[in-house]
Amino acid sequence: MAAMEIDSTTCEHGLMGRLFHWAKALSGKIRTNMEVLIERIMKLARDDPRRVVHSFKVALALTFVSLIYYVRPLYDGFGVAGIWAVLTVVVIFEFTVGGTLYKGLNRGIATFSAGGLGLGAIYIASHLGEAEPVFLGFMVFLLAAVSTFIRFFPHIKRRYDYGVLIFILTFSMVAVSGSRVEKIIELANQRLVTIIIGGAACMVVSIFLCPVWAGEDLHKLVALNMEKLANFLEGFGGEYFKLDEEESSGEAGVCSKDKLLFLNGYKSVLNSKASEESLANLAWWEPGHGRFRFSHPWKQYLETGGLIRQCACHIEALSGHLNTDIEVQSEFHKRIAEPCMKVCSESGKALKELASSLRAMKRPSSFSAHIQNCKAAIADLRAALEASSPDSANLVEMIPSIAVGSLLCDISKCVEKISESIHELSDKANFESAKSTQSSHIIHRGSVKPLTGDTRHGNDDNYVHVVVINVNSTSSGASLP
Repeated sequence: MAAMEIDSTTCEHGLMGRLFHWAKALSGKIRTNMEVLIERIMKLARDDPRRVVHSFKVALALTFVSLIYYVRPLYDGFGVAGIWAVLTVVVIFEFTVGGTLYKGLNRGIATFSAGGLGLGAIYIASHLGEAEPVFLGFMVFLLAAVSTFIRFFPHIKRRYDYGVLIFILTFSMVAVSGSRVEKIIELANQRLVTIIIGGAACMVVSIFLCPVWAGEDLHKLVALNMEKLANFLEGFGGEYFKLDEEESSGEAGVCSKDKLLFLNGYKSVLNSKASEESLANLAWWEPGHGRFRFSHPWKQYLETGGLIRQCACHIEALSGHLNTDIEVQSEFHKRIAEPCMKVCSESGKALKELASSLRAMKRPSSFSAHIQNCKAAIADLRAALEASSPDSANLVEMIPSIAVGSLLCDISKCVEKISESIHELSDKANFESAKSTQSSHIIHRGSVKPLTGDTRHGNDDNYVHVVVINVNSTSSGASLP
């Protein structure tokens, strides 16, 4: 008996130990997962603090429209139709002002027009007697078919798709429920008013409380994409031609900690088309704000973005040569190193100048020197390519270098096209002219010679000194009171 009691006690202790071990492991795993989750949440908020502000804006709008239910006089006036105000806020409140206006205006116009057509269809059907359901069914079928087909038009799909969808939904609800629900006009009026209240609350909060403008985001995105390409081009020369650290520390060198950044930064540009088109579409709905006029040329941003992605495609092909191992550099490789690095450096500087002028919304002016230097380097590169012997024994070794040179020529052409597109954008958007770096005051390079005599007028206390100022060896008289 004593032995059995000892065995049972040992088993209980062993079971408790295993349970304790499992509980400890589980708690550790839960704690680790919670730490990872909190870190992800913090990173999401740090990447764009506007997300946190947007969350509070949505909560504020929802709280405001919920007063229709909480305040007794408002509830007596609207009844259960007040829930449509809450649903409207949830559905149309978007991150950007353009997104909110896009959904809000589409929903309001579609609800008003579809509701009016639905009430008209019910009124006509009420005079048809037994043919009422047939007429209403035919109207639902006809408008649903036509509206659905209209959604396939690209222009409608891009700007009014949500409105057409709400039009189909609203007309179907009014036409179907109108034949069974009494006081349909009163019910439709309540729903329309509550939808207007919800939409107005969203628009007011979105526009006047920490607004997020889609047009401004598009403007910054295009400038950022140019800077990413510029960073790659400025670092490619020193990385590909394997220069010593001292030689590459000037124009083409990159720090080892920034190597991964400039190698991979351009890749996000390749997939930016969808974001640019979405932002341009939403920016079209936004009112004039800040330096962006109501008729700002958003389409020109899309054309510029297309040219930037075209340049990024050439850079994608160029980056493939970075992984090529060149154990011994050929004479041809060394010969084209200097013009290739010059093309990379000048193209990168030109893109950075264009990006800087675009951010400041000023007409680009100082980048033309980099374009001319790039053209001169391209001429030297072509001369080196033409001087090379195509039937030499080391032709296979020359092919990668020739490909790099050819890609750099294409990239320089893309940079020139981008500059022309930025110029066109600055003309359409009426960007400010860049201020001249020359000082506005007159620089006197001659001597100032006062006259020995005074020209006195009236009293001795009131007189005028007349001096002669020599500017660039030219004398002129000036009267200083």
